[in-house]
Amino acid sequence: GINAEYMGDEKAAGSNIVHIRVQQRNGRKSITSIQGLSDKLDFKKLLKEIKKTFCCNGSIQEDKEHGTVIQLQGDQRDVLSKFLVEEDLVLKENLRIHGF
Repeated sequence: GINAEYMGDEKAAGSNIVHIRVQQRNGRKSITSIQGLSDKLDFKKLLKEIKKTFCCNGSIQEDKEHGTVIQLQGDQRDVLSKFLVEEDLVLKENLRIHGF
């Protein structure tokens, strides 16, 4: 994977639980948010990669409670969970997907 780019030497897939949530917006629009990724990640780089891969826009929210949260347009649950696991950014058993 391209894991090495995002990190230094450390494996990103820590023991932290990563939550993927989908929130309904107005009409048929929805947002996917990812929370709980390792702080050592380069979020800007990761976001750029995700946007390129899924052709969707996204932003990085700093949250006092949850740390850094990445928000993406649209319902990206399935592709996103595959992506994170394949890039070794999170262990499959640590992924929690919430949503309708």
